[in-house]
Amino acid sequence: MLEWLNTMKYLIAGLGNIGPDYADTRHNIGFMVVDALAAIKEVSFSPARYGDMASFRWKGRMFTLLKPSTYMNRSGRPVLYWLNKEKIPLENLLVVADDVALPLGMLRMRPKGGPGGHNGLSDIIETLGTNHFARLRFGIGSDYPTGFQSQYVLGKWTEEEKKLITPHMRTACDMVVSFGLQGVQQTMNEYNRRSSQANLQ
Repeated sequence: MLEWLNTMKYLIAGLGNIGPDYADTRHNIGFMVVDALAAIKEVSFSPARYGDMASFRWKGRMFTLLKPSTYMNRSGRPVLYWLNKEKIPLENLLVVADDVALPLGMLRMRPKGGPGGHNGLSDIIETLGTNHFARLRFGIGSDYPTGFQSQYVLGKWTEEEKKLITPHMRTACDMVVSFGLQGVQQTMNEYNRRSSQANLQ
């Protein structure tokens, strides 16, 4: 019975950096997605160990949203702690992170993979001892000169960029819920191609 209950629980970790200096920056898109999902489901984040937490039930699933408070390059410990505390299996973990390798607004879900130069994903992989966990990558583009990647990802969104990513934020939220209801493979099949087509328009 406990095993069945565990399969119905999901940890959604949106990656970002805490504090007002990092608010509204490209690197914090993971925070922004789980914030948007919490708003849609009308739940609020509360301080908890290693981060801020919110949760909601939807169609028999429990979604636990996490915004780690350990800064991006130490994201692994909060994820591991809450997986263990809530007894959530690894296959029910979804990490939401920014990706400079994807065009602005493009969304990609994958069941596993390397960090791709992302410090948050790198620390989670190292802490969990595996890269076999689902991740939703949100494209932030790469409109920066060579050698200025750090300044770009930690920079604030422009007003034009905000307008461009707004519809994709809702899609990202839909993909998170789909991950819990349909699984990673079905969500990939349904949304990855659609996101690519939307970015070509």
